[in-house]
Amino acid sequence: MKRVIVDYAKLTNEILTLLVDRFPEGYEDSDIIRFKNAKNETVEAVEVRTEDTIYLVKVSTKLADRIENFDEDDLDDDNGNDDLDLKDLEVADESDED
Repeated sequence: MKRVIVDYAKLTNEILTLLVDRFPEGYEDSDIIRFKNAKNETVEAVEVRTEDTIYLVKVSTKLADRIENFDEDDLDDDNGNDDLDLKDLEVADESDED
């Protein structure tokens, strides 16, 4: 199974939908996974899965707000294509945390 670390800024509609389905009332501290990245920095993320991929979505206050305000009617891509290719998500984003 493939593991992908996703930053808030790179969330696709598919991943956001998975997050909302898994955490309809938002996530709690017990849902957060903590690990060290390649720079030995602590990263906090929540996990969602598809049949072949585990997504670790970095936790931030922006993520919590986006999950809370998500509405499936806001999805603007009816053909299932996301603006971002999955190949762009396979590399862990090591940008500064919020």
